[in-house]
Amino acid sequence: MDLIIKTIGMAGLLLLSWAYPAKAQTVEAAYIKVTNERAQKIISQMDIADAETAGKVKGYIAEQYQNLSLIHEQRDEALAQVKEQYEGDKKLKMMDKVEKKSDRALAKLHKKYLSQLNEVLTADQVDQVKDGMTYSVAPRTYKVYQEMVPDLSQDQQEQIWSWLVEAREHAMDAGSSHDKHAWFGKYKGKINNYLSDLGVDLKQAEKDMMERQKASTH
Repeated sequence: MDLIIKTIGMAGLLLLSWAYPAKAQTVEAAYIKVTNERAQKIISQMDIADAETAGKVKGYIAEQYQNLSLIHEQRDEALAQVKEQYEGDKKLKMMDKVEKKSDRALAKLHKKYLSQLNEVLTADQVDQVKDGMTYSVAPRTYKVYQEMVPDLSQDQQEQIWSWLVEAREHAMDAGSSHDKHAWFGKYKGKINNYLSDLGVDLKQAEKDMMERQKASTH
């Protein structure tokens, strides 16, 4: 890596980053095993009658995990090199360039992945895959908001759900459990501000929800 940097410079290195398909890179056998297990766990919770389709979807999911991992690794390596090579504003500028290039690679991969899934699954099944990759945080969080603020209008509920769906799209491409939850945390902050602007006292709403749940168990 150092030899490459000395030969073409950091700018040239960044132009080469993510220039080739992620699957052309090397994925460790141990991680392939992990991604296959993750994919199988998602598939096992879905109702896919055709075994061939189930196998194809499992392959798509496992490959997506592998490709995401490679893009994140390449981004982290490039960021580390930038931090070693530059200081001050130049470092910040180069880091931003790396992040943007990574985001473009993720967006391209995301689009291709969804296209693959949509070819063989229904819209509801695709949502199941998305929830499987993000620990079902979106539907679970939506249910909590509905229980916490039961008098939300239909439009208000739809707005909250649309933000959670948007968070899920980002979380699908995150590289770790922590990063996935961070995306939902960001959008929950937006939702909480939205509810506060509507005049909802969230602390009181949560307290009332707990009281209702407690009363329903007795």
